[in-house]
Amino acid sequence: MQKLVHFWIRRINQPLAALMTAISTIALFACLVILLGLSWLFQEVLEKEAFGFDTTVLLEVHRWTNPVLDRVMVSLTRFGDPECVVVIIALSFGLLLWRQQRTEAKVLTIACLGALILNQGLKLFFAKPRPQLWTPLIPETSFSFPSGHALGSLVLYGFLAHLLAIEFPKLSHWIYSFAVVLITAIGVSRLYLGVHWFTDIVAGYAVGFLWLMICITLLKLQTQKKMGGLLKF
Repeated sequence: MQKLVHFWIRRINQPLAALMTAISTIALFACLVILLGLSWLFQEVLEKEAFGFDTTVLLEVHRWTNPVLDRVMVSLTRFGDPECVVVIIALSFGLLLWRQQRTEAKVLTIACLGALILNQGLKLFFAKPRPQLWTPLIPETSFSFPSGHALGSLVLYGFLAHLLAIEFPKLSHWIYSFAVVLITAIGVSRLYLGVHWFTDIVAGYAVGFLWLMICITLLKLQTQKKMGGLLKF
């Protein structure tokens, strides 16, 4: 009995307490709501249900098309393209290592690799075709659900915003605001270009947010360990 109590205290209770401390109440509630929403959305997509508002949203967005916005949206969507994302990740990873922030570099790698695996895995699992309401301005050949640009941009830019907010706490409001605007703009660009349904964007953001919360929690737990915590990464 004494061994069981000792095992609970050392192996379960302390890690669980640290985990709950690392996750804010608001973030935890948001994650639960998102999980419920995703479970419904995933079921509908698996059953090949059509969402009427998906077509309505795309056609409404398409009404605003013009040559100037075409160029703006093509430029915005590039911030979620693999070529741009890889460069940003490489520069961020190198900067973190140069600043001796190895933990942050490690979690950044985990966050990005996890986002890639989630995106590709979900696309192959649901195999949902892309919209074909008009000829898109950019070619896309992969499946549609969820949006990799939405998922990946939320994880990458959200995680970088978190690191910057820690480094510059007085500017955290502006940092997070800029990240939200950029991530939202990338999602809107995918709708404007006609390469994703609205539900693809929503699912991408939802999955990305859940994964981002997990990665930020890992970072916080590792930071606690460095400060004398008992958890191992």
